[in-house]
Amino acid sequence: MKKDKWYRFIVDEWLFVVSALGMVSTSAYLRRIPTYDFSDFKTLYTLFVLFVITNGLYKHHVLAEIASKIDNGRFLPVKLLLITFFFSMIVTNDVAVLAIVPLTLTLHIPFKEWVVILEVLAANAGSAFSPFGNPQNIFLYWHYGIPFGQFLKVIMPFSLSFLVVLLLIAFIISRHTNSSHPLPQKAVKFTPLAYFYLVSLGVFILVMAQILPLWLGVVILSGVFIVERGKVSADYLLLATFALFFGFTDNLKVILSAVLAHPHHVFLLSSLLSQMISNVPTALLVADFTERWEALLWGVSVGGFGNLIGSLASLIAYRLYQKSEDSAGRNLLGKFHAVSYGAFFMGWLIYFIFHKITG
Repeated sequence: MKKDKWYRFIVDEWLFVVSALGMVSTSAYLRRIPTYDFSDFKTLYTLFVLFVITNGLYKHHVLAEIASKIDNGRFLPVKLLLITFFFSMIVTNDVAVLAIVPLTLTLHIPFKEWVVILEVLAANAGSAFSPFGNPQNIFLYWHYGIPFGQFLKVIMPFSLSFLVVLLLIAFIISRHTNSSHPLPQKAVKFTPLAYFYLVSLGVFILVMAQILPLWLGVVILSGVFIVERGKVSADYLLLATFALFFGFTDNLKVILSAVLAHPHHVFLLSSLLSQMISNVPTALLVADFTERWEALLWGVSVGGFGNLIGSLASLIAYRLYQKSEDSAGRNLLGKFHAVSYGAFFMGWLIYFIFHKITG
């Protein structure tokens, strides 16, 4: 039983295990302790505050409650896609998927598995548009000290191009969707704590936009500690994974002492590497070898498509679907990869067209 528990932990938390082994082995080889710079600590701090806020929003059913208020009727897939896209911009793609996919799975609509696939793609495309839409963006934002407006300008063609394409597909699906089945209404209503987390999110968005000072995150955490009576919940294992991976990549930088020179090489490497180790660790790894943050941002954003492991949000959605009654006799995995790899190569095409136009 204990052996099974450890096996399950290694399978579920493979990134943590690989990061720990990587940092320990490279530190032993180099006989050095990894160094951390200020941007690493800012990333961990930002992730911690954001994890606490989004955990509170999820715990108090804020996102599900908002989603359940969508008018039922025509164009339901379009509405679900849009809300997933915009949710992922402000509460990360993982949380958006956790909120919207279970809601979608309760609906009696045709082509449900296609709607779920579109929601996953929308979550990855929407989260790419925001410096705080996913963990890798938060890291790149602080690591390179990117101005907020410049970040949006660089990645906007990627996110908006996919939004248009996904909306067109959702409109086609909507034409064949029976509108007589309403969305289930959640019995849970907003509580004072739900509003507290919404206000906290609004404040922290302004912090991330560098309009308000970074120390306000400490005020938010203190408020959570008080209102939750000492229970500050977050994904501590993911935070530890980031800390370990920072050390691992610092050691790798010393070992390899190389720099990726051409932006197209950075883009191609990061998008392909994301297919093997996911886009979050790819961003952390490649950032230590290049100053071409624009190409890296595009690469890990495109890399979130394609293989199921390209993005954690995709894995979450697949697990949720597997546990639902709709999974019986349906090959979601085959359909997902067919569509997602189409999106992956479309992302390549958009990148090269856009950079050809802009020079």
